[in-house]
Amino acid sequence: MDAVAEFRKEQEENIRAMTQDRNTKRIGRLFLDHVTDYKYGYYFIWMGRPIIQYPQDMVVLQELIMSVQPDLIIETGIAHGGSLIFSASMLELLDCFAPDPQIKREVLGIDIDIRPHNRAAIEAHPMYRRITMLEGSSIAPEIMEQVYKMAKSHSNIMVLLDSCHTHEHVLAELELYAPLVSLGSYLVAYDTIVEFEDKAHEDRPWGKGNNPYTAVQQFLGQHPEFQVDESIENKSVLTSCPGGWLKRIK
Repeated sequence: MDAVAEFRKEQEENIRAMTQDRNTKRIGRLFLDHVTDYKYGYYFIWMGRPIIQYPQDMVVLQELIMSVQPDLIIETGIAHGGSLIFSASMLELLDCFAPDPQIKREVLGIDIDIRPHNRAAIEAHPMYRRITMLEGSSIAPEIMEQVYKMAKSHSNIMVLLDSCHTHEHVLAELELYAPLVSLGSYLVAYDTIVEFEDKAHEDRPWGKGNNPYTAVQQFLGQHPEFQVDESIENKSVLTSCPGGWLKRIK
């Protein structure tokens, strides 16, 4: 067994042991419950733009992008644009690792309100050359028409859902965007963690029983072509997407 294979074997054994330890998930959730009160997810910057993601999720997403090698990443929810810049920079790296002049790797971002200062900063960024932005509801028919039109020119698609977090909205997104996800690729529903938080979301229209996690559960009951990739949460422990890393398996 070579050194890398031995390292990976040990890695798998340690992850398995950590997952079987009941304290792992409990301590992870306690940590996230605590730091969420201080808006922990708002601390991080990617290439000059606030990303509003947990760093653990960023590392996992990097692994998935390098593994799947998508030529289109669709994101609902733009905010300051950090996530779009992150995805675009990962696709830039893919062009280094797996160059193909016939593949045009792009990111499509959708938000109901792209604020002028955020749009200006994103458009001024070097990674903008890979980015297209649409302003409007991620589930509006006129937006979906543009999404599907762009998707037709791509063969390997990944989708990241991070807009309105109500059950109704996320379920609608899941139904509309799932057909675009390529076999072996991922449909990620962010902030499923809401279902497991002790804090109330009094300033938001979502909360326990009405959030991305509940939408994912309903969606999975009707879509056996997707399954939760539990290996991701088992490894990262700290994630905003428990039960939300959905892999297309057929």
